[in-house]
Amino acid sequence: MGTDPQPAPAAHAVSPGRHAAVKALLAIDQAGLLEDDLFDQVSSKAGLDLRDRAFMVELVRGVLRYRATLDWRLGLLSDRRIAKLPTLVQIMLRLGAYQVLYLDRVPDSAAVNESVQMTKQLRRRLGRDWSGFVNAVLRSMLRASPPEWPDVTKGPVEALSVRYSCPAWLVERWCRLWGPERAESLCRASVEVPPITLRVNRLRTTRAALLTALGAAQVDASPTSISEVGIQLDRTASVADLPGYAAGHFYVEDEAGQLVPLLLNVQPGQRVLDACAAPGGKATHIAALMENRGEIIAVDRAAIRLDLVMDNCRRLGVEIVTPIVGDIRRLLGGEAAPGEQSLSSSSLEVWSRPFDRILLDAPCSGLGVLRRHPEGKWYKTPESIAQHRQVQLELLAATSRLLRPGGVLVYSTCSIELEETESVIDEFCQSHREFQRDSIAPWLPPAGLPFLTPRGDLSTMANMNHMDAFFAARIRRSE
Repeated sequence: MGTDPQPAPAAHAVSPGRHAAVKALLAIDQAGLLEDDLFDQVSSKAGLDLRDRAFMVELVRGVLRYRATLDWRLGLLSDRRIAKLPTLVQIMLRLGAYQVLYLDRVPDSAAVNESVQMTKQLRRRLGRDWSGFVNAVLRSMLRASPPEWPDVTKGPVEALSVRYSCPAWLVERWCRLWGPERAESLCRASVEVPPITLRVNRLRTTRAALLTALGAAQVDASPTSISEVGIQLDRTASVADLPGYAAGHFYVEDEAGQLVPLLLNVQPGQRVLDACAAPGGKATHIAALMENRGEIIAVDRAAIRLDLVMDNCRRLGVEIVTPIVGDIRRLLGGEAAPGEQSLSSSSLEVWSRPFDRILLDAPCSGLGVLRRHPEGKWYKTPESIAQHRQVQLELLAATSRLLRPGGVLVYSTCSIELEETESVIDEFCQSHREFQRDSIAPWLPPAGLPFLTPRGDLSTMANMNHMDAFFAARIRRSE
């Protein structure tokens, strides 16, 4: 996480949630990503209670979600370019501006005063006192009337980038590929706060029963419109406190993700490979579809992430998953990195028999889930798309060797970029003539048919159902 900012002694104590948010944002900037356990680390070190932790998370995610918009607003009020300021000063300005512009429940005076106070406390680290500058810019924001948004017709890239807080390179790409209207829909989705969506675990309960339990606990919830096992909560909630969590009655999963395992058409008793399994949402869904009968081999490169898969299996009552640590490409090549299970040290029997079904939920740019991972807007680059494409093709080549004749492989990504979606399947099928693309239509719920592409794949890009943007294709090996 890097070195935490060390405040100088001050008479005025800054709220713990705001102070923790500064530490988290600095750590994200230093690492170039939001680590899975960052909030837990910062919260534990700062001794935050649940309320302060929630405030920290709100501030961090909000600043990341709206960073370009905040910088635009701040830049109109500052005689210095925001991007050229010291990182900590940028963070202080964004934190204050986010609270002023987007958090009605926070008094403007508190938002400004505490940003100024934190800046003053960090004057030794910054080499000078920037608190006067921060105070002047934020108080100018309080006095200024909201500016007009840039005109989309005169410059769509700048206008959409500012209004929906997206990096210019990504807006330019989407405008070029899809046109300004669809690009605007994609940009708008990136600042949407995603709902909490549950997937009912049919090994333990039914959707009707879980809806009844949630209603009895005065949790506003409704069935999802596409997935037949989904429930959407109308408000944010502590997931672990929901009825049925400890008993394994549900798993938190976006509605789009719930559609992917259906495309495998798994049957009880089959052998299934989940080649990139963590954190286990799709593996446990597949197990439920198989009625807990058969075998699922769950592979992931990180042992700690496979531990999470198995934790979810235990909570959900899934008994047919076997974890194997490693990169599937190296495992099948007889190589293993430190900490991975090599082919010789794992059960040879696991790999000696072909699989009936394979799910490859491949690592990707993640540009379809920016609303859940807003840090991705600022720490991903155009080059990451090409880098992921190469890995995806290698994973397809490796896993497809394990599929029995007549077996089915489903390839999915949380990306909408052509290089990671349709084009990957096209190239794979052209170089592996024993595989053919299948239409997913028979395996989608009827309400999901609008997401069928002309090529027969699944794409939830720019949907109106508040779902993540997912892609999935189904390919079959010839008999």
